Amino acid sequence: MEETRAKKSIRIIVILAAFLILAVSFGAGALYGYGNRPAMEKVLNVLGQKPPEQFNEVDFNLFWDVWSRLEEKYVDKGKVTRKEFVYGAISGLVRSLKDPYTEFMPPAETKQFQEDIKGSFDGIGAEIGIRKGILTIISPLKDSPAERAGLKAGDKIFKVDDTLTADLSLNEAVRLIRGTRGTEVKLLVFRDSFDQPREFKIIRDEIRVSILTTEKKEGGIFVIKLNHFTENAAYEFRNAVQEFFRSGSNKLILDVRNNPGGFLVISVDIASWFLPAGDIVVRERHADGTEEEYRSSGYRLLQNVPTVVLINEGSASASEIVAGALRDLRGIKLIGAKTFGKGSVQEVEPLPDGSSLKITIAKWLTPKGTEINGTGLEPDIKVELPKEEEQDPKKDLIMEKGIEVLKEL
Repeated sequence: MEETRAKKSIRIIVILAAFLILAVSFGAGALYGYGNRPAMEKVLNVLGQKPPEQFNEVDFNLFWDVWSRLEEKYVDKGKVTRKEFVYGAISGLVRSLKDPYTEFMPPAETKQFQEDIKGSFDGIGAEIGIRKGILTIISPLKDSPAERAGLKAGDKIFKVDDTLTADLSLNEAVRLIRGTRGTEVKLLVFRDSFDQPREFKIIRDEIRVSILTTEKKEGGIFVIKLNHFTENAAYEFRNAVQEFFRSGSNKLILDVRNNPGGFLVISVDIASWFLPAGDIVVRERHADGTEEEYRSSGYRLLQNVPTVVLINEGSASASEIVAGALRDLRGIKLIGAKTFGKGSVQEVEPLPDGSSLKITIAKWLTPKGTEINGTGLEPDIKVELPKEEEQDPKKDLIMEKGIEVLKEL
């Protein structure tokens, strides 16, 4: 009897030991599996859902692996929020395109952007872009603090106050340069004629864009200096055309030097004064290879007027559209220096949390198919300017060349 009980006890102990071994083995396996699960699963609760099915063929494991390691080991992880992780990841994704005009804007930057496009703003009054990875002045606006301080189209900005610009997005750089009127901003600038970078101290002010000016020259020559393709530019240009005819002039200089551009529809409207109805002013090529054509409304009052267009490195965007169309379709001479080469179209898409994505969705081509973006337009007649220290501020060599060419027409 005692022996039977002993055997039963031993059997129970063996069974319990076997269960214990199985439990330990299962637990160890589960722990090992949990520690070595796909990295995305470690932080899946950030999104609370699986990635979209169309991304199944992409291995995101490295991304989530880095994320999980940062959350686990970064010494100051308490100072970084998961939202900042997300914004940083999106910004890096967008920057990988190497397109300075495609940008992710968090809510604060989105609000600033929306306020800026409504009208006047405080700043230095210079259009800036990124050329070959360097923050560059496209053009200082007429009578702006930037122009009065001596900034010129083509100047490269290396620092804004104490911040290096090499790793800044275009929108981040703009936000640093702008500020409350009356405050000072320091720009470290390099110009091709400089031996080394120089610091420019500029007092910010309210910026209001002067759309255009006109001037009557001798020999029946009339000048329309167009500074920007803003909303009111079409109306102002119509008035300038009327003034041209009232003046008794018979030849025209269209000056778009240091004109950073503006609205596409305004450039088409202004080109329509020189072109018959239906002529292609600009072609817009999209990601899928399709093209949209923007055509002249055919106002034509300037169609037979001898004209030249003055351009320089500060002529960009809509300025390049008009200059390219008039050369391609009318054979009008472009005089001055090569244009900036900003020939792309951006679309701003609002995102659910108040941030936004500005995406380059198309590129502009002249009527004959010349791509503007990144290349610019070469002048038909190039005007070599002397070094800055040798220039006579009372002389405008490009304007003088324009008058000379017109007199021969």
